[in-house]
Amino acid sequence: MSLCTLTRPHPQTADEHRKYSWGGGVVIVAACLAVEAIGRMVAEGSGRSWYPGLPESVWTPPGWVFGPVLTILYVLMGVAGSLVWLARDRDDVCCPLTAFAIQLAAGLVWPVLFFGLQNPLLGFVDVLVLWFAVGLTVTQVLGVSQLAGWLLVPYWGWVTYTAAVNGAIVFRMT
Repeated sequence: MSLCTLTRPHPQTADEHRKYSWGGGVVIVAACLAVEAIGRMVAEGSGRSWYPGLPESVWTPPGWVFGPVLTILYVLMGVAGSLVWLARDRDDVCCPLTAFAIQLAAGLVWPVLFFGLQNPLLGFVDVLVLWFAVGLTVTQVLGVSQLAGWLLVPYWGWVTYTAAVNGAIVFRMT
């Protein structure tokens, strides 16, 4: 017996399933946007004072890029998570949703470590964990929904880029 079998919801009518599915999807999108908003709030203070003093590489984007790009990426992530949620009557969504939650949490921790604690090294360690967590999530989600998996790929690309920028900062500080 798998964990997914133990946690499957009780049988519902088709209307009840549809109602609760869409509500859960909205919660997932809202959670993703909340993580993005919290990260932005944490980064804003340090982003204006501490971050400009760090040794940047020439390929570090201007600060105004982060807000729009992250909002789009977190909306795509929320849609991807919602697509998996909508497929939750299948036995294979437990692990993808768990991986999704882990990568979302790791994504929340990065701005806290990097900007909040002003610690690029801890941020770099977290962004590496985040990179692996997003990769695991993509592979897990692709097994449930090809569209959902591909919607996460741009975020994985952004995390790759963030890891490179963060790593360059750590390298230049040592």
